[in-house]
Amino acid sequence: MNYEQTLLELARKNEDVVVLTAENRAAIRNLPSELGKRFMDFGICEQTMVGAAAGLALRGRIPIVHALATFLTMRAFEFIRTDIGIANLPVKLIGGVAGFLSDGNGPTHQAIEDISLMRGIPGMEIFCPADEEELTQGIQEIVKRPNPCYVRYNASEPFVEHTAGLQFGKAEILHDGNDVTLLAFGLLLKQAERATQVLEEEGHRTRLINLHTIKPIDRSAILRSAVDTDLIVTIEDHFSSGGLYSIVCELLAEQRVKCPVHSIALREHWFKPALLPDVLDYEGFTGEQIAENIIAVLEKVEPFLTSKGNQWQIL
Repeated sequence: MNYEQTLLELARKNEDVVVLTAENRAAIRNLPSELGKRFMDFGICEQTMVGAAAGLALRGRIPIVHALATFLTMRAFEFIRTDIGIANLPVKLIGGVAGFLSDGNGPTHQAIEDISLMRGIPGMEIFCPADEEELTQGIQEIVKRPNPCYVRYNASEPFVEHTAGLQFGKAEILHDGNDVTLLAFGLLLKQAERATQVLEEEGHRTRLINLHTIKPIDRSAILRSAVDTDLIVTIEDHFSSGGLYSIVCELLAEQRVKCPVHSIALREHWFKPALLPDVLDYEGFTGEQIAENIIAVLEKVEPFLTSKGNQWQIL
């Protein structure tokens, strides 16, 4: 089933499920006729929609809210923080065209600080599926959970065989190796998969981890990789500050675990609008470019690596 069909099935099974949108119907265009009054379009009024979702949640409903990720996480941020976050309401926020998926749009429509904003809200969970298969698996779990959740909508075609039974807070290890660990999520997991193949061909044993749930994060998978491998690389279509790179560094500092961490992310600039393949190429995020970047870093890191003894022990 695709995302729309999955939502419809969830709504049929649970009358508390309601679907809201801020004039963002592309993925749910057939639901109004099926759900009737349980489908609400607020037009380009994201703040009003979020406030209404909070009110519905207070009355026992499970609102699934849709809007462009930029306007949902920024224009309506105060409403998400205050109306949903403080009350810890089970509102599910579906952000469209997040990260590089906004490809042809300029900076006003580029959600590349959304994870930073959402993870700062206590209780808010974050789910970043790599494809529609993960998206449909995840939304079924998200609806059952009592927390608010932000989802980076991604209906891309699956390109890897995922493990059965997606678990929140549990990463998916797609490849194992003890030289370098690649941590990725969402759209860029596909490029990280390609980078893994190139690195393996060059003799670098590579671990690839799909961190589909950014919050709660799989702390164990990250800490174990810091112990097992010589370098951790975070790959994200997000600013380097506040996203996955920050999360990993915070965790390692908290646990006093030493490991070189290299960030492949956007640094202090919005990306050049273009078709997605051109965006990836121009910004240096194709699988081949990622692998080349990592090989250059490994050549610098290797001379400074110390043997892994007790100093690498996880606290």
